Amino acid sequence: MNYEITHRPSYAQLALSLERGESVRAEGGAMVSHTGNLDVETNAEGGLLKSLSRSVLGGESFFMNTFTATDDTTLKLAPALSGDVQHHELADETLYVQSTSFIASDPAIDVDTKFGGGKTFFGGEGLFLLKLSGTGPAFISSYGAIDEIHVESGETAVVDTGHIVAFEESLDFSIQKVGGIKSTLFSGEGLVCEFTGEGTVWTQTRSPDAFLSWLIPKLPTQSSN
Repeated sequence: MNYEITHRPSYAQLALSLERGESVRAEGGAMVSHTGNLDVETNAEGGLLKSLSRSVLGGESFFMNTFTATDDTTLKLAPALSGDVQHHELADETLYVQSTSFIASDPAIDVDTKFGGGKTFFGGEGLFLLKLSGTGPAFISSYGAIDEIHVESGETAVVDTGHIVAFEESLDFSIQKVGGIKSTLFSGEGLVCEFTGEGTVWTQTRSPDAFLSWLIPKLPTQSSN
């Protein structure tokens, strides 16, 4: 499977070149277009309970689409939010991905949810993560640009929970308040995630929660009349 990521001023698009017989699993609604012939199979990937946990707890679609090329074809995919797309080649390893950031992967990659436990209860976005495990290519997206933070042994990286895209399994993390209760509630920063150990965290320059907090008060509401 070959791929090309096209970056535009406000968004990125993923083009996958599939040879006959090659398949890719994609998030529902991610397809933009394709050339050639494709078979599309839509199902609750991993069974009912796993799909339900991804949908309700992980923020992903209940169903996933598996595209299989019946001849050489190019499949174009795009995320729901404008931003970057990034390729990760997994080699019998695990990558934790924030909800809404998964686009596509090799069908051999297992996509499940990971409960962070009580330490992430107040983190909102950090409560349930998608757990990508196995060997093969995976593609993730962001809202805004993707940056990397390399955490070394003995160091601590602090990231706002709304700006986390993904991180490696080798890292430990905990949810912390920015300051006191007043700062947590009124500073606009909310909660942060502290990463320790050795590994990489991928962050996004914009936060969907911050955008919704700005947008929702401006939406028209139905009058009592």
